[in-house]
Amino acid sequence: MDTNKLDERSLAKYFDHTLLFAYSSEEDFKEFVNDAIKMEVKMLAINSCQVKRCKELLGDHKGINVGAAIGFPLGQTTIEVKAFETKKAIEDGSDEIDYVINVGKLKDKDYDYIKKEMEVIVDICRKHNVTSKVIFENCYLEKDEIVKMSQIAKEVKPDFIKTSTGFGTGGATLEDVKLMLDTVDGEVKVKAAGGIRDWPTCKAMIELGVERIGTRSSAAILEGFKQERGL
Repeated sequence: MDTNKLDERSLAKYFDHTLLFAYSSEEDFKEFVNDAIKMEVKMLAINSCQVKRCKELLGDHKGINVGAAIGFPLGQTTIEVKAFETKKAIEDGSDEIDYVINVGKLKDKDYDYIKKEMEVIVDICRKHNVTSKVIFENCYLEKDEIVKMSQIAKEVKPDFIKTSTGFGTGGATLEDVKLMLDTVDGEVKVKAAGGIRDWPTCKAMIELGVERIGTRSSAAILEGFKQERGL
């Protein structure tokens, strides 16, 4: 993507604006949603228990999706539990689902499990016309494991694969994002998340080819963009 073609509004539509802390209050969510409305971001990225409340706070602002984080942040629940959480989030109004893979199963090279988990959740999302995203948590993975996950995703075809939760030991890197993009070869979109807090970092990710940015720093990124453009 040529970032010279972006304006403030089109940049904001890259953002999955996040509030995923355990301690976030009702006032935090009100401020979070109000900020998202002002910026006109693409999605609110929240824990699944907050889906109904964020839908209510959004009101008639239909251009902003609500996305539930499933099995977050460790991914260490069963396929059945992740499937139930996915269904409940969709029932509550979620427009998008970001689920965390079972990293332990990947480390064990149990690729059948990983594929089945992805198929189950992606199938639920497809049936309900909901966007599906698969969180790899790359900070815990070797390069060959990132490639293997991308190959499985290329076969199953979720809407997106995603670098990180933002709660691990590291976030998105250009090297990992390029590896994911090269492996899926346009068959699946890529979302970069974790540690993206300024416009230069965001710009590099978009220019590389990501189509979503997961961040708590949407306002700061937009401000950096405006400063660069002299707006």
